[in-house]
Amino acid sequence: MDTERAERQLRLIAEVVRLAGELNVRVWLRGGWAMDFFLGEVTRDHVDVDWFAWAHDAAVLRAALLRHGYRPLDGPPPEQQLDLVKEGEELSFAWLAEDGPGRVVVGGGPWAGQPWPAGMLDGTTGRIGRQVCPVVSPAAQIEIKRMMPVWVPGRPRREKDAADIARLERALGPSRTASGRVPG
Repeated sequence: MDTERAERQLRLIAEVVRLAGELNVRVWLRGGWAMDFFLGEVTRDHVDVDWFAWAHDAAVLRAALLRHGYRPLDGPPPEQQLDLVKEGEELSFAWLAEDGPGRVVVGGGPWAGQPWPAGMLDGTTGRIGRQVCPVVSPAAQIEIKRMMPVWVPGRPRREKDAADIARLERALGPSRTASGRVPG
């Protein structure tokens, strides 16, 4: 494992959490780092750091990150996602919104309005060492990792996603996910 890279990414995670707190903006880790913070340890190398944030906070969050040395990357349209780089590490912020009934939905882009898993932002907080960070619920992490190849046709199932699902299921116990659903 590349410990220098993991330490650099952990520093950037801490910085984003601090900046978001100062701005009164909510952010949640998603993807591999969300799993690691839920499990309490770095389990593997990570290519990037993935986040969720509210679409209505996009402009203020982007401005603050740019002021702190993050640089924009080409990627999906800005109404869908913000991709940045700092210290050679990529960070991605996917935007969230709420629909009429108050469900968390995709905040922009071609899938705007599509619901994310129920309970995804249920208040789960993860920790690695002294660093604490809000994370997507483990049940939602499992569902997202299982469904991404279905939601995005052409995206292959990845070995790391299968390994992550197995780790999360072991951590949650043999008979249930955090939402109470039996994994299937």
